[in-house]
Amino acid sequence: MFCSTTSRTPSSKSPNNHQAKSLFRNILPITPSTSRFYRDQPISHPCNPKKTDILPIRYTKKFAAISQAACLILALAAPASAQILKITINDTIQPISAEYISRAIDEAHRRSAQAVLIEMNTPGGLVSSTREIIEKISSSPVPVIVYVTPTGGHAGSAGIFILESADIAAMAPGTAAGAAHPVTLIGPVQVKPDDEMNRKIENDAAALMRSFASKRGRNVESAESAVRESKSFTEQEALAGHLIDYVASSPEDLFRQMQGKTFKRFDGRPASLNLTGQPIVVFDMTLKEHILDGLMDPNIAFLLLAIGALALYVEFNHPGAVIPGTVGVVFILLAAFALNFLPTRFAALGLILGAFALFAAEAKFATHGVLTVGGIVLLTLGGLLLVDSPIPEMRVHLLTALAISIPFGLITAFLMTIALKARRNKVVTGAQGLVGETGVAQTALTPQGKVFVHGELWDAVASSPLPPGQLVVVRNLDRLTLQVDPLTATTSPPTPAPAILS
Repeated sequence: MFCSTTSRTPSSKSPNNHQAKSLFRNILPITPSTSRFYRDQPISHPCNPKKTDILPIRYTKKFAAISQAACLILALAAPASAQILKITINDTIQPISAEYISRAIDEAHRRSAQAVLIEMNTPGGLVSSTREIIEKISSSPVPVIVYVTPTGGHAGSAGIFILESADIAAMAPGTAAGAAHPVTLIGPVQVKPDDEMNRKIENDAAALMRSFASKRGRNVESAESAVRESKSFTEQEALAGHLIDYVASSPEDLFRQMQGKTFKRFDGRPASLNLTGQPIVVFDMTLKEHILDGLMDPNIAFLLLAIGALALYVEFNHPGAVIPGTVGVVFILLAAFALNFLPTRFAALGLILGAFALFAAEAKFATHGVLTVGGIVLLTLGGLLLVDSPIPEMRVHLLTALAISIPFGLITAFLMTIALKARRNKVVTGAQGLVGETGVAQTALTPQGKVFVHGELWDAVASSPLPPGQLVVVRNLDRLTLQVDPLTATTSPPTPAPAILS
């Protein structure tokens, strides 16, 4: 648009610029006319000596500045395309993990990213969530790289399924993968299958492993042995057995080793990636996923269940407090939500309810803490057996169960004891609070008169005539009239009698 080299020519009227020229030349003359508003001269172009600019030089510079600013604004407003989208899985494989990986692959496709890098360190997880992740990786239009890291990490159980399903499988030095024997779940309940059912489950998992390991061109026999024989492999054993493609100390090292090498996509097409020097963009979980991922921890779920039960107990003993009841309902619902996705043993919930029954019995019967100890034992066992999983990371830890059960049992027994003692105490307010109280006859009771009780003057009816100043005891209250008897030596010792009003 603008020529890089310009020169000014002296202003002169062209001999060809005559009124007899064409209409176009009369309307848009090649050489602009000079006036007191326009002092700049036309610019000739070396590339075309007959072509001159019709805009003044100052307008040309302004237009160029505006064009450059517009281009800069458009460049900043346009969404940046991430070259490599990285996510980190450092937890068990469960529904939130599947949702996170699925959302990352969709986002990488939307951004036209070159690859998705999954840095993984997992002990395993649920079969249903693992299948969802494998299906998403297999159908991903963006190549997926699974990299087991850091040193000391592993891809256990469900992890090796995800590792073998990736377009590129890599491990860091000092990592391991394997031990993928399946444990089936029906809903939230773990099934203890017989031998025949166990063979069916094992064959199904082995077939799943063979299906995508062969598609990726990896060692099917070694991959299947991780399922049938629960074998585990170091990174060098996995590389030698052709279970993985690379051993790399870092993602950058992995990208350098991948440079110029082809790999097989799930549909059989060969592909290659040039990722050396490309930017890596971290794709994190949303706030919702962070919260739900924390709830999937069985220790957190058990803690929420215990706190919710204690809060509801406080609300039942203090109706109208509102806050304990609200906290109890919220915590129990959150615990129920988490346990719905975990392999929960409902028999363990029965042990937890039995623990509460023992705590209540301790407050009613004086057993000197025997029932409290029994309740703590039941609550601890209920916590340990609440989530039945083949991997320790998806079970309630012993330390967690003891840390919750012992303080919870002591606090519950203490609160129940206080509540029962309060119920056994004599009522000191209202009509029942007056029965058994002593007073003084202000007037002669023949049999009606006035008595002074609790700092108040009451109408009273005596069972026999009584003189003024006689100590009396209240036997009943009929509306606003007291029924009194004279205080005798056989009556329980009275409280100090108030002074008689004159």
